[in-house]
Amino acid sequence: MPIFFNKNSQEFHLQGKDVSYIFKILKNNQLASLYYGKRVRQRESFAHLLRMEKRGMTACVYEGDSTFSLDIIRQEYPAYGTTDFREPAYQILQEDGSRITNFEYCSHKIYKGKPKLEGLPATYVNTEEEAATLEITLYDELIQVELTLFYTVFEGVNVITRSAVFMNQGGENIRLVRVMSASVDFVDADFEMVQLSGAWARERCVKSRRLVSGIQSISSTRGTSSAQQNPFIALKRFDANEFQGEVYGFSLVYSGNFLAQVEVDSHDTARVSMGINPFDFEWLLKNGESFQTPEVVMVYSDQGLNGMSQTYHQLYRKNLVRGVWKDRVRPVLINNWEATYFNFNERKILDIAKVAKELGIELFVLDDGWFGKRNNDKTSLGDWVVNKEKLPNGISGLAKKINKLGMDFGLWFEPEMVSKESNLYHQHPDWLIHVPNRRLSHGRNQFVLDFSRTEVVDHLYGVMSKILRESSISYVKWDMNRNMTEIGSAVLPAERSREVAHRYILGVYDLYERLINEFPNVLFESCASGGARFDPGMLYYAPQAWTSDNTDAIERLKIQYGTSLVYPLSSIGAHVSAVPNHQVHRYTSLATRADVAYFGVFGYELDITTLSREEKSEIWQQVQFYKKYRELILNGTFYRLKSPFEGNGSITSWMVVSTNKKEAIAGYYQVLNQPNAGFKKMYLKGLDKDLKYEIEGYPRTYYGDELMYIGLDIEKKRAKKGESLDFQSRIYMIKAVE
Repeated sequence: MPIFFNKNSQEFHLQGKDVSYIFKILKNNQLASLYYGKRVRQRESFAHLLRMEKRGMTACVYEGDSTFSLDIIRQEYPAYGTTDFREPAYQILQEDGSRITNFEYCSHKIYKGKPKLEGLPATYVNTEEEAATLEITLYDELIQVELTLFYTVFEGVNVITRSAVFMNQGGENIRLVRVMSASVDFVDADFEMVQLSGAWARERCVKSRRLVSGIQSISSTRGTSSAQQNPFIALKRFDANEFQGEVYGFSLVYSGNFLAQVEVDSHDTARVSMGINPFDFEWLLKNGESFQTPEVVMVYSDQGLNGMSQTYHQLYRKNLVRGVWKDRVRPVLINNWEATYFNFNERKILDIAKVAKELGIELFVLDDGWFGKRNNDKTSLGDWVVNKEKLPNGISGLAKKINKLGMDFGLWFEPEMVSKESNLYHQHPDWLIHVPNRRLSHGRNQFVLDFSRTEVVDHLYGVMSKILRESSISYVKWDMNRNMTEIGSAVLPAERSREVAHRYILGVYDLYERLINEFPNVLFESCASGGARFDPGMLYYAPQAWTSDNTDAIERLKIQYGTSLVYPLSSIGAHVSAVPNHQVHRYTSLATRADVAYFGVFGYELDITTLSREEKSEIWQQVQFYKKYRELILNGTFYRLKSPFEGNGSITSWMVVSTNKKEAIAGYYQVLNQPNAGFKKMYLKGLDKDLKYEIEGYPRTYYGDELMYIGLDIEKKRAKKGESLDFQSRIYMIKAVE
């Protein structure tokens, strides 16, 4: 068991592959953090790691003891108001108005495996031997509330997960007004904070800043994890880079409003807090009721940011994604959205599908516009009944014709939304998230359904399952194009009005769970205006996500690079689209568009019926290439080599290496050509230094150590007449020589 309890010194020691996490029970029966970092050996006592000393002007817990102050003790799950003045992990409002609590250690359990989280997505174990769990029970006797802290250590990787449960066992109601999933106190603040920030069409850009005194944070109040901020931060030491140095990653398995913050106090110690955003949140707990927080996945790396990312990739592929698609390669698809938008009929769809089949594409996805009177974005959301004027044979008839061509068929839904011009709205106007007597804001001419209501979720399950039952559908794209405003519910009482946003996301999870249970062979892809809900919570239900509505290859370099900090390539939907690009109106070659999209779940999103014979031939070759190497791309070890966020951003490079290190694919991308540029090299990673490799197109062989330490010379391309050397790319196929 990788979890030790030193009974005499009252200490817990959690050991992962290369990580240790140590904390203890204090004399006031609360929990103090001792160490989090590189693995150390187990010993009988770590008492020397607890430092307490007299400090001037510091409030102390016990009269007569000037050293025991929670203001200077690193804690596991801190409260506010009893000598700790930093922001707490939780706060409970009691009926008498008090917010003071005193949770003391009662007991603990250590066992193999990992429990499920009720109603929430979370990492899991495939066998009990993969992980061990520590469950600590604390109790506040005055208010009769039980607090259980969960810690799970995955033995083969440097991962510790955390969550908490509050149970009201008393006769009075309590209100949770702040309830973080985890709090971690570090001994110092000598870190840079890394975050993934952006907006629609430029999601998950890598941002880094040095910690300073005070609070630095990222958050969402949009009802989704958001395109603006991803529920992830990392703390990296100043000397850490992609390949060396200490990095601590924090990733929240949640898809709604969140907060991730670091507070640096007056003693230059850093406190990380992560969980549901306390802004506009409150949860009423009556007698016998409990509240489960989402899970935080903490990753330690002493091999830089790449080491952290590779751990997240491995864990999320194997211990978060579920179902039959977990370990399967994904089909090459074509989506009709940018080819037709709303303007299509069955004949047009079949014309695209026939050409797609000829080019080796395996899955046709019918996007928005197939239902109700949906000829624009102002109508029919909520009316999931096929438009027979466009599709006279219905969805089932179209699916049969697509299947007859030898392709699978997929369908787009946006189940969480409704148009005012719809039968559903006229029948149930109160089903919207809204506040009575207040004006409703709109986004994309649509409104958010109140998924905190069971009858709403039941209705959507009924209409969606009927379509999936009656038609041969192997793939569902689940979209969500609207942030929440005027957050309220027509059925929740005033005392629960601040529970709506969390109850909403629980309803989304419930609908997903019911659908995947009935249709386990359907591949779900999540989408929220592209990447506005690209988070671990969604990956638990949908093993891949539409990464961004921005399909421009050059913009995608940044988007996919940033996304890879946490999320595996098998989750990153990446398509080749038309030029000029529909988002930024840029022209890039068909080759460059594919060279970027290869590093993800590959597909197309353009009208291939209008392409030249030469372009179709090139697409056929691209599809064959991806099919040949998708097992390596989706399941290999990914390395970021050159960042588009550093320097002038002109060069980006990355690569994927097979598990046995005998095969690799590298991508090299030049955004803008430079005059009189120096010699360029690409330093490969992850190869076997003693193996000899050949590189497709190169006349000689190289040992792995040469390619990693000396580097691969990048040949300068010479432009043909009329050709630009901007936006160029190259794929390198690297294979060990027997």
